[in-house]
Amino acid sequence: MSRLSPDFFSHPRFYRPLFCVLLAGVITTGRLQAETGVPELLTVGYQQVAEERILDAVIEAVNKATVSAQTSGRVTKIYFDVDDVVNKGDVLLRMRDREQRARFNAAKARYVEAGAEYRRVKEVYAKKLVARAQLDKAEARLKSAKAAMEQAQENLENTIVRAPYSGIVVKRYIELGETARVGQRLFTGLSLESLRASVNLPQDMIAVVRKLKRARVVSAQGPEQSLSGKSIEAASMIISPYADPASHTFLLRVNLPPGQHGLYPGMAVKVAFVTREVKKLLAPISAVARRSEVSAVYVMDKNGRVSMRQVRLGRMVNNDQIEVLAGLQEGEQIARDPLAATVYLKEQNASQQSDSTS
Repeated sequence: MSRLSPDFFSHPRFYRPLFCVLLAGVITTGRLQAETGVPELLTVGYQQVAEERILDAVIEAVNKATVSAQTSGRVTKIYFDVDDVVNKGDVLLRMRDREQRARFNAAKARYVEAGAEYRRVKEVYAKKLVARAQLDKAEARLKSAKAAMEQAQENLENTIVRAPYSGIVVKRYIELGETARVGQRLFTGLSLESLRASVNLPQDMIAVVRKLKRARVVSAQGPEQSLSGKSIEAASMIISPYADPASHTFLLRVNLPPGQHGLYPGMAVKVAFVTREVKKLLAPISAVARRSEVSAVYVMDKNGRVSMRQVRLGRMVNNDQIEVLAGLQEGEQIARDPLAATVYLKEQNASQQSDSTS
C-alpha cells in the first residue's frame, strides 16, 4: 500500500471537497433551525396564590320533603320507586281522572254561559235599558263561574303528581290500584338541587375560617396534593357556635350553589379552606419535562441560547400550574413546549459544533 505524500494535504484538490462538505452541513443546520424556529417562550413570575387546608367532608341534602295527594283518586300508574333519581317536573304517578274531568267540563260550560250573559247585559246596560244592579249580578256570576272552573282545573291537574324538585326517592307510601285521599302521603324525596358538605373543623382553624369564609368543595379523587375532581366554590357556610366536647371540633356546613353538580347525599368529598394568600413562583405544568425522578425546564438566556435546567417543584395550583421552589428566578424565560425546546436544543448544539469545526 502506497503512502500519501505530505504535500497532498496542502493541494487545492483536497481542500475543495472538504470545504463543500462543511458548507453543506452549515446550510442544512441553518435550514432546519429556520424551519423549526425558536420555541414559544413565557416569562415566569410570582403570583398571588391562596393557601388551603384540605379536610374530609360528606355531602348532605338540605331539603327533604314529602309529596301528598291534593285530590282523591285511584292510582293507575306509578313511574318511580325507592332510590330512583327524578328530575324536576317528572311525573311520579297518575290517578283516575274521570270524575275530575267531568267536573271541569261542567264548570267550563257554566263559565262560558256566564260570560255570554255578562256581555249581553253589558250591551243592554250601555243603552240604559237595565239597572246597574243587573250588570253587577251578571259580573258576579261570571267571576264565580271562573273561580269554580279554575278550581276544577286544578283538581284535574292534581291527578298527575309531579316531582317538585330534582332529587332521589327515599320512600313510597302508596301502591298501584289504591285510592289516594286528600292529604295522604305519596312519596318522600331528597333534593339534589340544594346540597351542602358537612365537615368537622379543628379548633385551630376556627378563627381564620370565620374571618375569611372562603372554601371550595372538590370531588375526592387522588391525594390531597393533587385534587383533580370538579371544584365548586362555596355559596355560604354555617359554623356551629360551640365545639364538640369529645372531638374538640366545630361542625361546619358548606352550602353549595343551587343546581345539580353531579354530587349525591352520602358521597365523600374534600373541602379546601383558604387560610392565607401568599406570592409563589409559578410555571405551567406543561412546560415541565420529567426524566425519571428529575424535573427540568428549558431556559432561554439573554444570548438566545437554550439550556436544560433542573428545578425543584412544590404543589399544583389550579390544576394547570405548579410552584417552583428552586432552579428558576422571576423574569426568566422558559419554553412552553419541552418537546419543541428539545428539538431546538439539538439543532443549536449541532450548529455550534459545525461552527467550531469550520
